Amino acid sequence: MALSPELLNILVCPACKGDLAYDTTAQTLTCNACRLKYKVVDDIPVMLPEEAEKF
Repeated sequence: MALSPELLNILVCPACKGDLAYDTTAQTLTCNACRLKYKVVDDIPVMLPEEAEKF
């Protein structure tokens, strides 16, 4: 099951409050402004900057 569109509309990057792009294949939420990828585990976004992957 994917994240709901309603949830995606309200989620922002916790580091910069920027927009996030959802990659359903990789199960990540990406912030291009601060270049962080947040994992989505079992349809739950892990929105902790210290857990995010830099790219």
